[in-house]
Amino acid sequence: MLNIPQLLAAEINLKPHQVQNALELLAEGATIPFIARYRKERTDEMNEVQLRDLAERYTYLTELEERKSTILNAIAQQGKLTDELKAKIASCLQKTELEDLYLPYRPKRRTRATIAREKGLEPLAEFIKSLNVKNAATASLEEEAAKYISETKGVKTAEEALKGAADILAEEVAEKAELRAYIRDYLLEEGIFVSRIKNDYPEGTTKFEMYRNYQIRVKNIAPHNMLALCRGETEKVLNFEIAFDEDMVLYYLESKEIKTKVQTIRDFYQMMLKDAFNRLMKISLIGEVISEKKIYADIESIKTFETNLRELLLSAPAGMKPTLAIDPGFRTGCKVAVLDQTGKFLEYQAVFPHQAAEQRLKALQTVKNLIEKYKIELIAIGNGTASRETEEFVTQVLQTIERKPVKVMVNESGASIYSASIVALEEFPDLDITVRGAISIGRRLQDPLAELVKIDPKSIGVGQYQHDVDQKLLKKKLDDTVESCVNYVGVDLNTASKELLTSVSGITATVANNIVAYRNQHGAFKNRRQLLKVAKLGPKAFEQAAGFLRIRGGDNPLDNTAVHPESYSVVEAIASDLNVPLNQVTQIAEKLKKTNLKKYVTDSVGEPTLRDILSELEKPGRDPRAEFKYATFREGIKEIKDLKVGMELEGIVTNVANFGAFVDIGVHQDGLVHISQLADRFVDDPNKIVKVGQVVKVQVLEIDEKLKRISLSMKAVKQ
Repeated sequence: MLNIPQLLAAEINLKPHQVQNALELLAEGATIPFIARYRKERTDEMNEVQLRDLAERYTYLTELEERKSTILNAIAQQGKLTDELKAKIASCLQKTELEDLYLPYRPKRRTRATIAREKGLEPLAEFIKSLNVKNAATASLEEEAAKYISETKGVKTAEEALKGAADILAEEVAEKAELRAYIRDYLLEEGIFVSRIKNDYPEGTTKFEMYRNYQIRVKNIAPHNMLALCRGETEKVLNFEIAFDEDMVLYYLESKEIKTKVQTIRDFYQMMLKDAFNRLMKISLIGEVISEKKIYADIESIKTFETNLRELLLSAPAGMKPTLAIDPGFRTGCKVAVLDQTGKFLEYQAVFPHQAAEQRLKALQTVKNLIEKYKIELIAIGNGTASRETEEFVTQVLQTIERKPVKVMVNESGASIYSASIVALEEFPDLDITVRGAISIGRRLQDPLAELVKIDPKSIGVGQYQHDVDQKLLKKKLDDTVESCVNYVGVDLNTASKELLTSVSGITATVANNIVAYRNQHGAFKNRRQLLKVAKLGPKAFEQAAGFLRIRGGDNPLDNTAVHPESYSVVEAIASDLNVPLNQVTQIAEKLKKTNLKKYVTDSVGEPTLRDILSELEKPGRDPRAEFKYATFREGIKEIKDLKVGMELEGIVTNVANFGAFVDIGVHQDGLVHISQLADRFVDDPNKIVKVGQVVKVQVLEIDEKLKRISLSMKAVKQ
């Protein structure tokens, strides 16, 4: 069977020992972030992308080998396993190819072919095959078929016998792996997707209007178009199919299967092959091609979702500062929550600035008092209903205050999902659902990553057809993305929620709960070693997690760095050689740069790890995320009706799809910058130009108030 490590090395362009060592580490329970960060010597510095690709392909090939074993046993039990078939199965690299080879031997329900065999017509089918191969000119099909007429077996005429033989041969043809593979590839290369909106939906009444009379080559369809077709069919709005030249397919089958020049046998085979294709191959192969394109669309859309989620989770934090969080509203008022510099909830007030003048004045005084009382430095305003009106109100409040906080409009996607979740209920059992929403808005400004991990990624609003793709694959990929981001940034052990801790390498949900419980009972952790006192957190979990957990102001300054405890002795040796106390080793960047790394290389610690250690000591505890920036929405532009073609505005990218980017310009309806309007050059991937959370300048190209669509351009404005 396959030598999987050797095959993986060739496929992913890695050295055999890299593959072997990485697989061994994964088998030992090491997480990918841990391997990528702290086992660089074992893998020759494989990064997370390479490790995840390796793990996924290894899983696929392992499952493939297990399936091969099952299939080989099944065929062997039938007494039909030849050396040639065994070799073909052993060399398979794709599941589709394997299942094609197994198809003739797969247990099946009674078919027309099995019924014909029950009637004793298989020898007749073999006879006809022999005539085809021998190119026999004298044999009469009718005379031979007449020998199989039997009242007891239900064969009344020679014609019925020939029909039964044709059924047997048609099934054999339909189950030939090489024929199926060719036709499948033909459909992928030459087929055309054709869709029609059903007559029940008059023109202009459906969101699938562009697919009313839609045609595109199968090989050229974009992922979002494929998913839209599938959704339209699921919602019973449209039908779509694959159109292709069936005569070309039949010509191919005849060229492969008809060997004789005898016209009667050729006629028989032509009819049989047409039946084989139309009845046994066409529908299943079209289904397989649609499935293949759907899987491709799923994978590409999930990649887009992963990229957007990563950018959102790694958005620059405004910082842990006293924050006033406002969830805007008209009739129900604005919910105002106060958070301290750790994100702790302090106070809540409801104000009604958008009603009577008296109420607005009262609201102004209330908000002003809260700002002054708690020395507020940040004001987070949710971007939902009444957001621009609330922003204007806050601007009015700030005019009365000398020391003005920074005012930021915050994307509140998913805040309502969080506020109604079990997580929020456990965190704030005594607070109203609307207050929890305001708290979430404030916290995601302070630290987006720490807050957004509490929300199902599918509810954050950065996906593309996320409910139409493979949900199991989507969950795995998004969980991987969250894990990657959390471990990239690192986590404050003494302030992290259990949801954030659960995403740390090596920490399960149970252990995360136990960490929080230990912290609540014993107070803040003083050093990383204390983790070993937490219930169910053993040496293996400690090894995986410790380097990603930070302790500010603890016993050991290295506990607030990404230096792993297993390497503390190396830092101690460097500090000793530099004649610097350990607690000052992070303050001598220039001396560290001149350190001779080779002096500290050991069997377990090589130059890659030493480079990481010195880099971390030069900038200890530095947040790797970008500097915080925010968009300033244009005053007087609150609704879509306020927009004019040609306006230049500032906005923030809220979502990136493979056809362009959506930008919030402050009118409650994101505008679309089509891929053709992203830059004054050809763009093949919008992610090369924009990222979720990026502040951009746009020009309004087109406005459709009825459909609430705004077309924007970035290439018309200097960025």
